[in-house]
Amino acid sequence: MSKIIPVQKNDFVEVEFEDLTHEGAGVAKVDGYPLFVANALPGEKAKVKVTKVGKGFGFGRLIELYEKSPYRVEAPCAIYKECGGCQLQHLSYEGQMVAKEKQVREVLTRIGKLGNVKVHPVLGMKEPWHYRNKSQVPIGEHEGGLIGGFYQRRTHQIINMETCLIQQSKNDEVVQLVKEICGRFGIRAYNEVAHKGMLRHVMVRYGLVTGEVMVVLVTKTRELPNQEKLVAEIVKQVDGLTSLVLNVNPNKTNVIMGEETRVLWGQEVIHDYIGDIKFAISPRSFYQVNPEQTKVLYDKALEYAELSGEETVIDAYCGIGTISLFLAKQARKVYGVEIVPEAIEDARRNAKLNGIVNTEFAVGAAEKVIPDWYEAGISADVLVVDPPRKGCDQALLETILAMKPKRVVYVSCNPATLARDLRILEDGGYRTIEVQPVDMFPQTMHCEAVAKLDFIEEV
Repeated sequence: MSKIIPVQKNDFVEVEFEDLTHEGAGVAKVDGYPLFVANALPGEKAKVKVTKVGKGFGFGRLIELYEKSPYRVEAPCAIYKECGGCQLQHLSYEGQMVAKEKQVREVLTRIGKLGNVKVHPVLGMKEPWHYRNKSQVPIGEHEGGLIGGFYQRRTHQIINMETCLIQQSKNDEVVQLVKEICGRFGIRAYNEVAHKGMLRHVMVRYGLVTGEVMVVLVTKTRELPNQEKLVAEIVKQVDGLTSLVLNVNPNKTNVIMGEETRVLWGQEVIHDYIGDIKFAISPRSFYQVNPEQTKVLYDKALEYAELSGEETVIDAYCGIGTISLFLAKQARKVYGVEIVPEAIEDARRNAKLNGIVNTEFAVGAAEKVIPDWYEAGISADVLVVDPPRKGCDQALLETILAMKPKRVVYVSCNPATLARDLRILEDGGYRTIEVQPVDMFPQTMHCEAVAKLDFIEEV
């Protein structure tokens, strides 16, 4: 017998919110039935209109607040409620830290059955605004002119934006200039429904330490009208421009970048530093968007690795070698593996750039390469993983349990899959010593964390 749903669409109900979803919506329950409501905070009491009802949960719209959270603030962004870029501007930064620590604690307990593990308070930012060093803006048209911004929540409708409070102000400035110049030279925006037009996205990367700027024009076509004059004008107008690149994506797809990339002017990379390590960043490099907090994250990973200079370290999911190069300064040898060939090219280039000679990088899936290394006699004293949101592949976890490195440092961008994987490693003889959440993305619900695990015994 199916459970009776206690509300219907268009009902008005009075509720008290008790949690936040991973998208930042408030969670209230009506006779045990969850309602998700945007712009609501835990502890608040409100009148809500039910807007959608499903079998397991429903959605509502905030009508009237009876009791406000002490952490509620006025969102400073004028388009916050329409834009999908942030979820938590209406929650004070102190409140965000509380919510993110709670999120990590709860998933470790609920999914990982690790309620006794020490979880430290979140390491946040002194200034939690204007931190992103990479802007990726979809381009559209309105009343004959080019517009660019974030997509409206749950749509592909572009909300035009001139400034973004979580972007480096330099990125905003460059996006506006490029948008204006392209419009002046008759560049039409790509229309994803009709699959016509040219300019799909403008991407800007900014080296926070070096001041170098990269502009990437993502287009449907290989050539642009007035291309020489267009390039000359962008070069003239954009201060600090080091690299101007065209990326061609002719496909009908939501994927931003295509396979073909060519330099229109300047270098193929820009450079930046995390700590004292210099990185070459190409258009398609994965490079952390918050370099200040990346240093905090990597310092904690390095602390947890407890290196003496004698260890062999394996860095799974090594990307462009960011963590690997930090580890290499304190280890005997570091092996890195990454499935994206361009990332491994970047990793090797970055090692050479910094004069680091005790690293070795391989292209391939971590769950395939690391078992091959193990069979060939390469075994890690310390193993570092920094997987995508889906967490570690089962084959990699099995290899870790077979290899038995004395320590595992798990860098996670998804607390839920972190908790799942920690449970598997704990069942295989590891003990989670501590977990440190790090706020890499203020004003959003995303929270990264670093976990330290030691091998304790055979099970």
